[in-house]
Amino acid sequence: MDEMKRLKEVVERLRAEDGCPWDRAQTHGTLKTTCIEEAAEVICGINILEETGDPGNLREELGDLLLQVVFHAVIAEEEGLFTLDDIAKTVSEKMIRRHPHVFSGAEYATDEERHVAWEEIKKAEKEGKEWQEPYLKAAMDEAGELIGKAKRRKGFE
Repeated sequence: MDEMKRLKEVVERLRAEDGCPWDRAQTHGTLKTTCIEEAAEVICGINILEETGDPGNLREELGDLLLQVVFHAVIAEEEGLFTLDDIAKTVSEKMIRRHPHVFSGAEYATDEERHVAWEEIKKAEKEGKEWQEPYLKAAMDEAGELIGKAKRRKGFE
């Protein structure tokens, strides 16, 4: 069985009427802290890998972060917003668009030219979405608060 499909089915089962009450109660908003916490734990896994060469923790923590993505995708699907496939399609298309030197035969003489092209592509993608920019600063501020909350949950403060 495809393991991504299996993971999605596990999350759907957890959120089913006869599944886990805690998982059923979760929303995009209630999962913010665990999302930040899992991202930090991925960084921990990277640090362990770099220090020891042991990939086990990174594999586990990437799985936990992936679970967060799938959890949000299942909730969004329940709400009729989008699916996990929509997420994968969106990011695949973005990466193809932002790498014309890989996927479309574009040639750049220098890394600087490639970087300038990348920035121009990103700017074009964001056109008409300028109103979203203030949300990023607010999200960064909130992420800082959530990191503090996660640190307290883990007993580091």
